[in-house]
Amino acid sequence: MLAEELLELVNTTIRQKAESQTVEVKAAHVDCPKRLYDTLSSFSNQDNGGVLLFGLDEKQNFKVVGVYDLQDLQKKVTEQCNQMEPQVRAVFTIAEVDGLPVCSAEIPAIDLSERPCYYKGAGRMRGSYIRVGDADLPMTDYELYSYEAFRKHLHDDERPIQRASLSALNQDAVQRYLLERRVERPGFGRLDEAQQEEMLNITREGVPTLAAVLNFGIYPQGYLPQLGITAIVVPGKEIGETAQEDSARFLDNKRIEGTIAEMVEEALTFCKRNMKVRTIIDPQTGRRTDQTEYPINALREAILNALIHRDYSSYTEGTPVQLDFFADRLEIHSPGGLYGRTTVEQLGRSRPDLRNPALAVMAEILTDAENRYSGIPTIRQAMADCGLPEPVFENRRGEFVVTLYNGMDAAETSTASTQPDLISFCSVPRTRQEIAEFLGIKTPSYAIRQYVMPLLEAGKLKMTIPDRPGSPKQTYYRA
Repeated sequence: MLAEELLELVNTTIRQKAESQTVEVKAAHVDCPKRLYDTLSSFSNQDNGGVLLFGLDEKQNFKVVGVYDLQDLQKKVTEQCNQMEPQVRAVFTIAEVDGLPVCSAEIPAIDLSERPCYYKGAGRMRGSYIRVGDADLPMTDYELYSYEAFRKHLHDDERPIQRASLSALNQDAVQRYLLERRVERPGFGRLDEAQQEEMLNITREGVPTLAAVLNFGIYPQGYLPQLGITAIVVPGKEIGETAQEDSARFLDNKRIEGTIAEMVEEALTFCKRNMKVRTIIDPQTGRRTDQTEYPINALREAILNALIHRDYSSYTEGTPVQLDFFADRLEIHSPGGLYGRTTVEQLGRSRPDLRNPALAVMAEILTDAENRYSGIPTIRQAMADCGLPEPVFENRRGEFVVTLYNGMDAAETSTASTQPDLISFCSVPRTRQEIAEFLGIKTPSYAIRQYVMPLLEAGKLKMTIPDRPGSPKQTYYRA
């Protein structure tokens, strides 16, 4: 950086009185800090690198204290950089603030194929760090493995599931899949079936692969118990908030299992059951249309992406995909961060590295998923078409999260699609439990708030005990 940029960085740090993801402050007015290895590692291992800022004292409220000796400081910092593997090449800049010298050392990011950068004295396992906020934290075994998997082109979707056998796969589905490949590639049909299965990553030395079990398995979770989806509906905006009527932590709670195709469809059913619906009237034609809280296309793509592109290594196979409904948003959590060189900013705009190529190819055929990197643009466009906020994509530590905000005022929501059936059902007085069972919802309080209250306000349903709305003997009937 230029001296002017260094001065601007110093002023910003003093004003904010805080370090950041890319800035680490060191006093250095007495001597060179002895252990910079953790920060050198963490800055080298993140895509934007980082800056060591010498001459400010965090303990004195980020006061400028100067540097003891600019030449000696640069020499000793370089010596520590040379103790890293691969070696770090710092770029120094010096300036003066109120007559006191300050110095920056820019630490460039190393190429992904060379990561992790670590302190040789501690070794790769204990000397590798990652930057989280303003802290340098030791890398987990999973984070270290992720770099190795990318560097060595290891694909966990192709690993054999030793407990499984070909009889554990739906043979009709496998044969249809093989037949389609034979039709598309006539030469492929000249291979014997065992060779075909190996080439299509259905088997490895006769043992079904993880990709095959998840796409063709009769019951995949029998071998991989946690490779499913957990779906919940939370009454408020944070997990832990409870429903006012019966203190329920979850308004709906379901474990979703099966093949990838089956899980996608069941997850969409769960979403449809728990989404609000609002009625939109065209001012020109007067035509009424129902709009779900979140567009179905966006949900389908987000769920598919979570299942297809999640990490399937042994480090994360105990973690399911999470589908979390909140009052204001829907979060979809996929185990494992973004793979390879892909960044959040590049999503949907450039060709990403593919973590699970075998599984993705199978799912493309079996679920009609477009393995053409169109999922993210589809989510963005579907949300925009419905006038909803931009989706938020976050590459958190150990997981990738898609957040969809509903952007709808509760007063505007309606359950028009379920009203006629529910009104007819209440031709005779019905209890809360009966209504919940009729709607297929586990929590009666949610059924009442979501479906019954709008009908009461519209005068289409009435209470048998109107002066005691919360009575346990309360029933609801058609007006």
